[in-house]
Amino acid sequence: MQKKTIVFDFDDTLVKEIEYLKSAFKSIAQYVDRNDSFLFERMFQWYREKADVFGKLEEVYDKPLKEELKTLYRNHVPNFDPVSANRKLLLELKSQGHFLGVVTDGYAVTQRNKLRAMDIENIFDLIIVSEEFGSTKPSEKNFMVFHKFQTKEYFYISDNVTKDFIAPNKLGWKTVCLLDNGENIHPQDFNKDALYLPGTIIRDLQEIKQIIAQ
Repeated sequence: MQKKTIVFDFDDTLVKEIEYLKSAFKSIAQYVDRNDSFLFERMFQWYREKADVFGKLEEVYDKPLKEELKTLYRNHVPNFDPVSANRKLLLELKSQGHFLGVVTDGYAVTQRNKLRAMDIENIFDLIIVSEEFGSTKPSEKNFMVFHKFQTKEYFYISDNVTKDFIAPNKLGWKTVCLLDNGENIHPQDFNKDALYLPGTIIRDLQEIKQIIAQ
């Protein structure tokens, strides 16, 4: 099989962002009040109601907490399963000789903690985190750096139709969107101009194996 460059988004593609949020909220609930066994459930309910969760905690406990809790959230090491189906998928693609990469926005410490929690950081040939790299999607710079691998085909797999496919589409990459299974943080709206839209839509990340093999 010819070598290809396969680049992934991270949040809601390789791991559900809601799982990070739940893990962080559980840790923060223990930090704020370990005697309240229902605090996590209340925090998650506030989140689902689109309330300011940390602001609500300030009100309940009558002390300034918001900035401290934002820092705890950002630096949290999530409780992810390091033996996941997506990790196995990455290892399989790597064993076939393909170059693997990540392009993700967000705080470097947060994204790196997620990668390490999944035990996948060392699988990738190149990881582009916006805070480290100095630019965010949809900048073409975040993708052009992968052209150093000089493969004939480049793929980008993501979930965010708002910004993620613009640059790789312009660069002639093959773009693949993982359809929201109802757990994504941000809704998907496919009612956009062609430049925003992926070339292919999949329901399960495992489908990428068939797409790469074509």
